[in-house]
Amino acid sequence: MNDDQQRDQSAERFLRLVQQRRRGRLKVYLGLAAGVGKTYRLLQEAHELRAHGVDVVLGYVETHGRPGTVAQLRDLPTVPRKHIFYKGRMLEELDVQGILQRRPSVVVVDELAHTNVPGSENEKRWQDVEQLVRAGISVLTAVNIQHLESLHDQVLRITGTDVTERVPDQVLKQADEVVNVDLTVGELRARLEEGKIYDAAKVPTALQNFFQAENLLQLRQLAVRETANLISRQIETDGGGAAPVAPERRNQDRLLACINANAPAAKEIIRKTSRLADRLSAASWAVLYVQTPRESADRINLATQRHLLNNLQLTTELGGQILRVKATDAVPEILRVAQEKGVTLLICGVTSEKSWWQRLLRPGVTRRLIRSVARSPLDVDVFLVSY
Repeated sequence: MNDDQQRDQSAERFLRLVQQRRRGRLKVYLGLAAGVGKTYRLLQEAHELRAHGVDVVLGYVETHGRPGTVAQLRDLPTVPRKHIFYKGRMLEELDVQGILQRRPSVVVVDELAHTNVPGSENEKRWQDVEQLVRAGISVLTAVNIQHLESLHDQVLRITGTDVTERVPDQVLKQADEVVNVDLTVGELRARLEEGKIYDAAKVPTALQNFFQAENLLQLRQLAVRETANLISRQIETDGGGAAPVAPERRNQDRLLACINANAPAAKEIIRKTSRLADRLSAASWAVLYVQTPRESADRINLATQRHLLNNLQLTTELGGQILRVKATDAVPEILRVAQEKGVTLLICGVTSEKSWWQRLLRPGVTRRLIRSVARSPLDVDVFLVSY
């Protein structure tokens, strides 16, 4: 089967999904980096759906001036963008209300991880997309792997880039279809060198930084693995759609992540727990914050409190449960909650900054917890996240 036939079948499958429900459907094109052809594929599918008589419009498409992508805009109707005046500039955003009034069957919304201009209806574009889907409008969208929330720490270690625009994993998990737009590292770097991705002046810097061959290879592996994980969580239906994994098909693992007010460590622990829960198809996962006297509201500053709340919100966005308790000693409280919730795996952070003699003289909560677990009757394992 050639590429054209595969694309035709993909468009027909999404068309069946669109016709099956009143709630809109969501299809995500996932790529390893800019320039692999996600937007081009979005527009190709829009043309194929139109050829099947589907009412498709463009809500927001970013061509970056690439000739091949610009050429794909031909004959596709567009809902004009919304203009917002911000800091002395007139900026353009997706017009959610305009699309809701137009009510097409399918809308193309590019750049899923984009942060909207202040004054927009929603803070993030993925929230715009969710609003459209809830309203019964199906959406074709695209995002790169480095924007996935739970992968932030891995991407930072791979590329050295702190990606600030991120999409909660739940958005992709709720998608009806996720397609990996793949390109070899050699092909992608060649496209970059030929000026097909960025302006010529930006190419040398890009090649030496984000677009290093080793970086792209690891990002490609992440994209392939993530797509495979998402597909494996879905049950194919007769219509080609997907449903969540049935409860009886999940295992009985229950994960509990333990955090404190250390914001960077907590973020990494939460993201790692989310991915572990997915990989294990766990029955449930939660994040426990034990507020000890040293972290009471009057002893930690407002910035630390704000970061803590953001981390708890991150838990919700990634699909976990939040547990907050107060205790003078975190260790016995963690054991109590673990027993009460039937936890099978504890996830804790451990720092590598202390010397061995500091750890010996002043063992932290994690090391005390490990000792306590070993002495307790609990049937629970401990997973350590180094930070």
